Amino acid sequence: MRFPFGIKLTLTMVVFAVAITSTIAVTDYLRLRDQVLKNKWEQVKQNEMIARQALETIEKAYALFGDDIAGEMKANSDALLDLYGKNPSFAEWDFAALKQSLGSDIYIIDSRNVIVYSSFEADIGLDFSACCKKLAKLLDERRKAGTFFHDGIDIEQRTGMLKKYSYIATPDKRYLIQLGYSLQDREFFKQFNFRKAIDEIVRFSSSINQINILNWGGFVLGDPSAEDPKLPEERRSAFEQALLTGQPTEFRGKWNGEPAIYRYVRYQSNYDTGSTGTKVMELVYNEKEVQTVLDQNKNIFLIQLAGILLIAVALSFIITRWVARPMYLAFHDSLTGLKNRAAFDDLLETAISETGKTAAVLMIDLDNFKWVNDNLGHDTGDRLLKSVAQSIRRTARKTDMTVRLGGDEFVLIMPSASRQAAEETAQRVIDAIVASTSQAPELEGVAVTVSIGIALSPEHGEDPETLCKNADLALYAAKESGKNRYWMYGIVEE
Repeated sequence: MRFPFGIKLTLTMVVFAVAITSTIAVTDYLRLRDQVLKNKWEQVKQNEMIARQALETIEKAYALFGDDIAGEMKANSDALLDLYGKNPSFAEWDFAALKQSLGSDIYIIDSRNVIVYSSFEADIGLDFSACCKKLAKLLDERRKAGTFFHDGIDIEQRTGMLKKYSYIATPDKRYLIQLGYSLQDREFFKQFNFRKAIDEIVRFSSSINQINILNWGGFVLGDPSAEDPKLPEERRSAFEQALLTGQPTEFRGKWNGEPAIYRYVRYQSNYDTGSTGTKVMELVYNEKEVQTVLDQNKNIFLIQLAGILLIAVALSFIITRWVARPMYLAFHDSLTGLKNRAAFDDLLETAISETGKTAAVLMIDLDNFKWVNDNLGHDTGDRLLKSVAQSIRRTARKTDMTVRLGGDEFVLIMPSASRQAAEETAQRVIDAIVASTSQAPELEGVAVTVSIGIALSPEHGEDPETLCKNADLALYAAKESGKNRYWMYGIVEE
């Protein structure tokens, strides 16, 4: 299907305008999206920094008071060793009274790393080898060393309460006596409560769901409200990777049934040089705010894009109306709508350039057009030319190209056409023109005749100039031999 030049130009302009405006609009949208994501990332990093500062504050405060607590724990541990020397049967110890006296919980851990006795009955039977392999290994080392050890801030696994633990082995190395001092009950912790600072971050940030501080075993510090302070297995891998490599890791999962991102960042204390000095911050954040902004930007983008496209299409139509007609007339005949002499050379060059194929050129001329123009008027002559143009175009093949060279001269270019096809087409053109003009009442019975000269490429010429010259010679031979005839160039020379 061939589209008029104006439609082709309009479609070209519209496609060009749409491509340009779409590229600009999409680029702008992507830039806004990247800026939103960048702002979101900066917010997450800022919250991470605030949480880190809160934890550093409590550890710094703890370092100032920790020596006194450690000294007290050492003295109490020595007292318990004296008691063990006098009565090694823990079953006979009054752990409740000892807790009241010492101000701390007491745990007896056997060689299997199981708590067998304790003032905190909920922990009796806790097997560190099963739940906490890293800690179990450390307990074995401390049991073997036989000296006093104390850690920094740690967690009571059953409750999530913050505590400070100390360890000392019995002389026979069969047990470890562990003391647990509650830090959350002490005044300095109330003054420097990192959980309170962290909860403030969460409260004022719509994108942060929760922030947790995890010890090296994956237990949440300082959140007694947690049903299970231990990290779930599905997030364990991300936690372990951050703990091991020191590089932040992320895990996409669910938080209260909603999509969330769990970010793990290793924290190394500057004040706690023991096993509890290494922690991991867990920041649970969502992308609701980002998605809301992106959705808003997307809606604005779509509205802007629609407006830009509408304007672009309108401008394309306006520009097309300005330039289509002049551009069309540059290569088309204004009267008949056929291609003109300016387009003829390129069309013929294209037709004869196909290697190994024959092309035909039919020079068509009305024999008595001047008489019609002079005696019946130019309007009648114009209508005659239009009728002839329509007859040629209807008779020609879809691949053929009809050209008006000027006046009553027409050319039919037939790509990939044999001698027989050219001759048959020439005869059909003659018949069609005679039939259409003989029925025209304005011609007042004047018989319009037509002559056609045919030249074939490459037989009669391999270039447009030679081919046209030989087709003209054949045309003159047709005129001399009679009217309403066609003539093949090769016959002229005979």
